[in-house]
Amino acid sequence: MELSQMPELMGLSLLLGLLALVATAAVARGWLRAEEETSGRSAGQKANGCPPDKSLKSKKQKPQQRIRKEKPQQHNFTHRLLAAALKSHSGNITCMDFSSNGKYLATCADDRTVRIWSTKDFLQREHRSMRANVDLDHAILVRFSPDCRAFIVWLANGDTLRVFKMIKRDDGGYTFMATPEDFPKKHKAPIVNIGIADTGKFIMTASSDTTILIWNLKGQVLSTINTNHMNNTYAAISPCSRFVASCGFTPDVKVWEVCFGKKGDFQEVVRAFELKGHSAAVHFFAFSNDSRRMASVSKDGTWKLWDTDVEYKKQQDPYLLRTGHFEEASTMPCRLALSPDAQVLALASGSSIHLYNTRRGEKEESFEQVHGECISDLSFDITGRLLASCGDRAVRLFHNTPGYRAVVEEMQALLKRASNESTRQRLQQQLTQAQEALKNLGALKK
Repeated sequence: MELSQMPELMGLSLLLGLLALVATAAVARGWLRAEEETSGRSAGQKANGCPPDKSLKSKKQKPQQRIRKEKPQQHNFTHRLLAAALKSHSGNITCMDFSSNGKYLATCADDRTVRIWSTKDFLQREHRSMRANVDLDHAILVRFSPDCRAFIVWLANGDTLRVFKMIKRDDGGYTFMATPEDFPKKHKAPIVNIGIADTGKFIMTASSDTTILIWNLKGQVLSTINTNHMNNTYAAISPCSRFVASCGFTPDVKVWEVCFGKKGDFQEVVRAFELKGHSAAVHFFAFSNDSRRMASVSKDGTWKLWDTDVEYKKQQDPYLLRTGHFEEASTMPCRLALSPDAQVLALASGSSIHLYNTRRGEKEESFEQVHGECISDLSFDITGRLLASCGDRAVRLFHNTPGYRAVVEEMQALLKRASNESTRQRLQQQLTQAQEALKNLGALKK
């Protein structure tokens, strides 16, 4: 072998030797790690009775971390007029309803529960609620019965009505029991609203096609109404229980009378009157507590207040009392709530709420980004002092300061015309109470 090849061979030998040492060290480290894991498992087996599997432990941790990341954060909202926030649902609230006696608020959510809240706790620190479970489904709409001893829900997957009876316990609480059978499936399109007449004589359901069904309380269809709106966006029963109204793609609100005989037997549904004046589709409407006023909001960017205390059988049409502007209605769907005395109009678009004085047509309050999702329901309580909204996992309640201001204006005007001292004292008392409420809320205008 030539001497010139010797350095190359020596270098190759050294390289091979180094590679062998590295491989030996790697094998040794693997052997030591295996010994440590074996001893760790045996120690764990002595302590817990079963070997701690690291791979299983990591698999258990990952789902927990994923659930924690996917769980939506509760939307935070503060405002000087926020009276309370009701937070017990674990899913988004889709609908709510105040009982006719003013004692309860029912809410339903996609967490498969309906909660019944005590209204007397609204201004307290703790808000009590009772839970009714909706088995194998969840409710998207809820309505109290007139006697407040039952409520009905619309099932999201079952596409039908279910009735729950409220059975009072000895401790003052309630047990909720669903009736054995749900109502039969009749609608062919998604539902837009349900309602129970305050007389207890009928139930209304309306779907997004052009169908409104009138049912008796046993689940039998009494009448079918074709609204001819192209599609329905909303329908409701009037508080007086005489009328059913609907709105949709057409620029009007149509009203029917549901007629019963003197003995309480159903007779017919007849066309009563229409609210005509909008130039585009109507998003929503609402009745005042005495059914003598109605309000509507349209895609034409306006809201309107109507006098519906008319003799429609003599062809008398409702009177338009006020038109206000609400530009948001021209670009997105809106909801509307009318205070029981028709003095205040609440409009919701997206996640914001705006309050208007219906006498002057002026906006008086605005609440921006009230919920983490679009507002799904909006309603005044039966006293008109509070406005409730929902759109995520909470119900938020606001003091109705425009309502107090309207009372102040009305009482001041009536005092000037008061003819006797007793009337003057009664009006002065109501005026003082409204002014004190505004002062306590920091909303009294100087």
